[in-house]
Amino acid sequence: MVEAAPHAAPCVAVFGTDGGGPFVLVSDHAGQAIPPDLGDLGLSAAERARHIGWDIGIDGVGRALSQKLQCVLIEQVYSRLVIDSNRAPGHPTSIVEQSDGTVVPANTGLSAAQRAQRENTILHPYHARITQELDQRLQARRPTVVVALHSFTPQMKGVARPWHVGLLHNHDDRLARILIDLLRQEGLCVGDNEPYALTDTSDYTIPKHGEQRGLPHVEIEIRQDLITQPAGQQEWADRLARLLPLAWAEFCRQHGGAPSSPPTCQTEAAL
Repeated sequence: MVEAAPHAAPCVAVFGTDGGGPFVLVSDHAGQAIPPDLGDLGLSAAERARHIGWDIGIDGVGRALSQKLQCVLIEQVYSRLVIDSNRAPGHPTSIVEQSDGTVVPANTGLSAAQRAQRENTILHPYHARITQELDQRLQARRPTVVVALHSFTPQMKGVARPWHVGLLHNHDDRLARILIDLLRQEGLCVGDNEPYALTDTSDYTIPKHGEQRGLPHVEIEIRQDLITQPAGQQEWADRLARLLPLAWAEFCRQHGGAPSSPPTCQTEAAL
């Protein structure tokens, strides 16, 4: 289903069914939509379909994973070229004027009011939906793990990126460390804060919904050439559906679950 904030174009898509487990999936860059009043942003269809417009393949991975884990997936419907849902309001790269060498004409010289309009109709409703999901779970005193799903381009500025997958973390690396070890046991090249590092200012979703709440969390980046096709998307959904519960069980063994949401690991046996 697609949900919308009042007086705003639909910006949130929700997939999957909550089957009682700990995971909540979020996908900041899954969508490619552009509001009608912005036309094509002044870009060709080929440019909009590049990695600058969305996280290629992560929609298929996330939707398959939500079914396999029987959990909710919350997706941003709009292209990151309209506004980046993983950037804080006012961040210099929230609404990019240029991305990977491509100038975005519709983003040039925006007024404060134009920026606020995109924030109020796209960014804030998306994060409000995530907040709603987490609030409901925590009010029910349920263990909750925030999993942010992303993908990255195999080459950036002429530099090849060898990692099959990267795990990003900042103030709390506990779950990421466990999942890094599990992925490396699969024979994969796993980046530790590669190809990006999660920081207080570079990201918004995990700091806001994971770190600030004290919830276990992990940000996963999969290389796009591995998930461009449905077969690769299914392969990675299968892998993560197998490894995320193992990582959570190990997290509970080591740390007793989420420090701010007791009872902590009551769903471990079900996994």
